[in-house]
Amino acid sequence: MAQLTALFEEDALHEALEESQNKKVLLFKHSTTCPISARAFKEYESFLDQAEENISCYLVKVIEDRPVSNEIERITGVKHESPQLIIMDNKQVAWHASHDAITAESIKKAL
Repeated sequence: MAQLTALFEEDALHEALEESQNKKVLLFKHSTTCPISARAFKEYESFLDQAEENISCYLVKVIEDRPVSNEIERITGVKHESPQLIIMDNKQVAWHASHDAITAESIKKAL
Protein backbone atom coordinates (compact mmCIF):
# COMPACT_ATOMS: atom_id res chain seq x y z
CA MET A 1 0.00 0.00 0.00
CA ALA A 2 1.32 3.43 -0.95
CA GLN A 3 1.16 6.24 1.60
CA LEU A 4 -0.78 9.41 0.80
CA THR A 5 0.68 12.74 1.89
CA ALA A 6 -1.15 16.07 1.81
CA LEU A 7 0.69 19.07 0.37
CA PHE A 8 -0.08 22.31 2.18
CA GLU A 9 2.84 24.51 1.10
CA GLU A 10 4.68 25.28 -2.12
CA ASP A 11 8.03 24.27 -0.57
CA ALA A 12 6.67 20.78 0.08
CA LEU A 13 5.47 20.62 -3.53
CA HIS A 14 8.93 21.50 -4.79
CA GLU A 15 10.42 18.75 -2.59
CA ALA A 16 7.89 16.29 -4.02
CA LEU A 17 8.86 17.27 -7.56
CA GLU A 18 12.52 16.67 -6.69
CA GLU A 19 11.52 13.16 -5.62
CA SER A 20 10.32 12.52 -9.16
CA GLN A 21 13.95 12.24 -10.21
CA ASN A 22 14.14 8.94 -8.32
CA LYS A 23 10.59 7.59 -8.53
CA LYS A 24 7.23 8.49 -9.99
CA VAL A 25 5.23 11.11 -8.13
CA LEU A 26 1.43 11.27 -8.27
CA LEU A 27 -0.29 14.59 -7.59
CA PHE A 28 -4.04 14.43 -7.01
CA LYS A 29 -5.87 17.77 -7.07
CA HIS A 30 -9.10 17.42 -5.11
CA SER A 31 -12.07 19.71 -4.55
CA THR A 32 -13.59 18.86 -1.19
CA THR A 33 -16.96 20.31 -2.26
CA CYS A 34 -17.42 18.41 -5.54
CA PRO A 35 -19.11 14.97 -5.79
CA ILE A 36 -17.22 14.16 -9.02
CA SER A 37 -13.97 14.86 -7.19
CA ALA A 38 -15.12 12.63 -4.32
CA ARG A 39 -15.68 9.74 -6.76
CA ALA A 40 -12.28 10.27 -8.39
CA PHE A 41 -10.63 10.42 -4.95
CA LYS A 42 -12.20 7.04 -4.07
CA GLU A 43 -10.64 5.63 -7.26
CA TYR A 44 -7.28 7.14 -6.25
CA GLU A 45 -7.59 5.57 -2.79
CA SER A 46 -8.49 2.24 -4.37
CA PHE A 47 -5.34 2.47 -6.48
CA LEU A 48 -3.26 3.37 -3.40
CA ASP A 49 -4.54 0.29 -1.54
CA GLN A 50 -3.02 -1.92 -4.26
CA ALA A 51 0.02 0.19 -5.18
CA GLU A 52 3.60 -0.73 -4.48
CA GLU A 53 5.62 1.55 -2.28
CA ASN A 54 8.09 2.66 -4.97
CA ILE A 55 5.96 5.70 -5.86
CA SER A 56 5.12 8.87 -3.94
CA CYS A 57 1.47 9.86 -3.73
CA TYR A 58 0.23 13.32 -2.83
CA LEU A 59 -3.05 15.14 -2.29
CA VAL A 60 -3.69 18.84 -2.87
CA LYS A 61 -6.99 20.28 -1.72
CA VAL A 62 -7.59 22.94 -4.36
CA ILE A 63 -9.88 25.20 -2.32
CA GLU A 64 -7.98 25.05 0.96
CA ASP A 65 -4.49 25.11 -0.58
CA ARG A 66 -4.99 27.23 -3.71
CA PRO A 67 -1.37 28.51 -3.90
CA VAL A 68 -0.09 24.91 -4.13
CA SER A 69 -2.67 24.06 -6.78
CA ASN A 70 -1.72 27.15 -8.79
CA GLU A 71 1.96 26.30 -8.50
CA ILE A 72 1.33 22.83 -9.94
CA GLU A 73 -0.30 24.41 -12.98
CA ARG A 74 2.56 26.92 -13.36
CA ILE A 75 5.30 24.29 -13.10
CA THR A 76 3.69 21.56 -15.18
CA GLY A 77 1.87 23.65 -17.76
CA VAL A 78 -1.17 21.39 -17.29
CA LYS A 79 -4.32 23.54 -17.18
CA HIS A 80 -6.01 23.30 -13.80
CA GLU A 81 -9.01 21.04 -13.40
CA SER A 82 -10.40 19.27 -10.39
CA PRO A 83 -10.37 16.49 -9.84
CA GLN A 84 -7.08 16.02 -11.61
CA LEU A 85 -4.24 13.53 -11.39
CA ILE A 86 -0.77 14.29 -12.69
CA ILE A 87 2.04 11.74 -12.78
CA MET A 88 5.52 13.25 -12.69
CA ASP A 89 8.61 11.36 -13.80
CA ASN A 90 12.02 13.04 -13.66
CA LYS A 91 10.35 16.44 -13.15
CA GLN A 92 8.29 16.00 -16.33
CA VAL A 93 4.59 15.32 -16.78
CA ALA A 94 4.33 11.65 -17.75
CA TRP A 95 0.51 11.48 -17.73
CA HIS A 96 -2.49 13.44 -16.56
CA ALA A 97 -6.23 12.93 -16.40
CA SER A 98 -9.26 14.59 -14.92
CA HIS A 99 -12.80 13.87 -13.83
CA ASP A 100 -14.15 10.42 -14.78
CA ALA A 101 -10.91 9.48 -16.57
CA ILE A 102 -9.33 9.01 -13.13
CA THR A 103 -9.82 5.36 -12.23
CA ALA A 104 -7.69 2.86 -10.36
CA GLU A 105 -7.26 0.98 -13.64
CA SER A 106 -6.26 4.07 -15.68
CA ILE A 107 -3.64 4.97 -13.07
CA LYS A 108 -2.19 1.44 -13.16
CA LYS A 109 -1.97 1.58 -16.95
CA ALA A 110 -0.32 4.99 -16.88
CA LEU A 111 2.40 3.79 -14.55
